[in-house]
Amino acid sequence: MLLPTVLSLFLYFPEDKSEYIPALISFSIFMIAAVFTMRFIVKYSKREAEKAKEFEEQLKNQEHPQKNS
Repeated sequence: MLLPTVLSLFLYFPEDKSEYIPALISFSIFMIAAVFTMRFIVKYSKREAEKAKEFEEQLKNQEHPQKNS
């Protein structure tokens, strides 16, 4: 009984559709920033994975001569 009344407080659909323009602009800015941030994180992660792989191979190469001795 109270739920529809409470939920209707958060819904607002303006008659003048030009009120959507600022929301669209801010949404676009944040979406573009999110895409660039995600791409940066993926590239950085790949670089770090390559560094870790190289470091792991260095450790394996150092370990093998010690076992053979």
